[in-house]
Parts: sequence; C-alpha cells; structure tokens
Amino acid sequence: MPYFLVILAYFIGSISAAIITCKIMGKVDPRTVGSHNPGATNVLRHAGKKAAIFTLLGDLLKGLIPVAIGHALGLEWGWLGMIGTAAFLGHLYPVFYGFKGGKGVATALGVYLGLQPIIGLVILITWLISALLINISSLSALIATLLAPFYFYWVTKSSPLLLILLLMTVFIYWRHRSNIAEILAGTEDKIVEKDGKVTEGKS
Repeated sequence: MPYFLVILAYFIGSISAAIITCKIMGKVDPRTVGSHNPGATNVLRHAGKKAAIFTLLGDLLKGLIPVAIGHALGLEWGWLGMIGTAAFLGHLYPVFYGFKGGKGVATALGVYLGLQPIIGLVILITWLISALLINISSLSALIATLLAPFYFYWVTKSSPLLLILLLMTVFIYWRHRSNIAEILAGTEDKIVEKDGKVTEGKS
C-alpha cells in the first residue's frame, strides 16, 4: 500500500492547477507567456488574481492530500516524507506535460502542512517574517524551505524525514537558480518597491 500511495502521489502532483485553471477560465496558457512557468505568480501576471488563487490552492492541495491520506493510514514519518516528495516531484516534473512543471514552493508547503499542520504554519510564518524583513519573495521562500527540514527534525527526530525534506530543499534551490543569480546580482524584484507598488516577481 505505501508504494501505491507514492506512485499515486506523483500522478496527483503531475496535475497542473495552473494549466487547468487557465483553460477552464478561458485564460492564456501560462506556459506560453511571461516566465513560461505554470505557477501562481505567472498566472497572476497574465490571468489575474482569481486564477492565481485557484492555482495556489490547487498546487498546495496536491502536496497536502496524499500526505493526509498516508497519515490516515497510520504510516510512519519516512513513508509520509516519500509520499510528499513524490507529489512534489510530480509538480516539478509532471508526466502529463512533458516533465516541465513549476518551481514547487506551494506544493512543498502543502506537504509541510500535511505532515504536521502546526510546523507547516511555522514555515509559512517564517516566510512572512522574512518577506517583511528583506522584501524579496523568492529569497523568503528559499529561507523558509531551507529551515523546514530542521523544524521537522526538531519535532519528529526522524532522520529519514530530515533527509527526504532536505532533498526537496535541494530541488527547490535548483529550480530557483535564476532567482538566486539575480539575488546575488542585486537585481531580483522586491515585493514592494520604494514607490509603494507591489511587484509580481519572476516566478
């Protein structure tokens, strides 16, 4: 049964909330515009707030639901981590869309919330505090996802879960390599510019 859930989680993760939402709402395919990334930020930029909200919720639920099913079946932390990672990798490398997916932050948050809701909220709060202090969305996400495995290890003391979540962090950093380059160059977009405008970022 755990092996089946891992496979099922990957296929669930491979369902693109961005592409489906934009198709249903008659919006442009996010893979053809902007950053070409099928994620909430690119959808926000080219399809509007409503489509972006549905995309964000869909991406989050892809990570949360498979892990919640594993919890309901009483699986141990290691298996739950593998199920969550399978959903996460499905989002990054979806079998239904030529293995070209998003950057994975929202789906990772869904995994965190599915594993342990309180820790998931702590990770979200970490992102919010970082965003307020440094005013860069991508860097805030990178900080939160870097700390996430250690938050879970502090509570669960599960070495397998720690290693699995660290692997997720490595993938998130890899998918954000262009953002990291711009952060280092000092050219990454701010969340709020000096004139008070909210920017949309490059995700």
